[in-house]
Amino acid sequence: MAERFSGRYSPTPSDEAPAPRRQGPSRAEKRTGWLFLVALPFALKAFFQDPAGLTRNLAAFAVLVLAAWLTREGVRAAEAYDARKTARRPALPRKMIGTVLTALGLGLGAAAGGEMAAILLGLTGAALHLYAFGPDPMRDKGMEGVDTFQQDRVGRIVAEGEAHLREMRAAAERTGDRQIAARVDRFAITARTLFRTVEEDPRDLTAARRYLGVYLMGARDATIKFADLWARTRDPGARADYEALLDDLETNFARRTSALLTDNRSDLDIEIGVLRDRLKREGVGLAPYPPKSGE
Repeated sequence: MAERFSGRYSPTPSDEAPAPRRQGPSRAEKRTGWLFLVALPFALKAFFQDPAGLTRNLAAFAVLVLAAWLTREGVRAAEAYDARKTARRPALPRKMIGTVLTALGLGLGAAAGGEMAAILLGLTGAALHLYAFGPDPMRDKGMEGVDTFQQDRVGRIVAEGEAHLREMRAAAERTGDRQIAARVDRFAITARTLFRTVEEDPRDLTAARRYLGVYLMGARDATIKFADLWARTRDPGARADYEALLDDLETNFARRTSALLTDNRSDLDIEIGVLRDRLKREGVGLAPYPPKSGE
């Protein structure tokens, strides 16, 4: 079941949602940029070699760039896994594949120095890569008792919702207005809070499906139309109407999230009450629920 949590971006019972900030790449994701830099010397060095050296160094460059890209995607997947209470392990172990490709790329680049140098450099690179980024998640998390068919449905609908949010962001960037882009980012964070709530309890999908589909699609279309209109007219009235629409959407998404969390708490109270009655009939003494202050 989804549980209420008290982070900065959690919805509040009131109509006014908190003003979240857009988060940038994590430190681990930023570190993957160094992997692309490691590949660059091989590309520069390739053009000062004979044909065999040219081919070897360009191949090393290509393998290392692929390793860096896979590692970055693996880091993002692992962070998404860690951020959720229920999640499946990534289908493709990108970070581990990146480790292997890093070893292969460095080995290719050092092959001119002999077989032993290539092996040692490759193993060293693999060890450092594994130390810096770690392995991929290897187990599903919190999936006990979860209907996998329903979870897959949620995954597909959330993926569609994420696509709508990306299109909204792209349209907002076309306006060239940082405040509009930041306002869209704020709405996206509120929408993603609802995504996470439904992912943690797929039974909430029916109650939230309009928000994840129809409402987000309408928000995307409105953003695209506003971006086109703003580029032509810079109409302040259109901007005010669009921002009011985002305010209404954000408030309604926050209310829906809060309502789902409240419903889940009510379900939990009912289940606990039924269990307590059963234990009382069995003669088992229990402390009162909810516990009194100080207990």
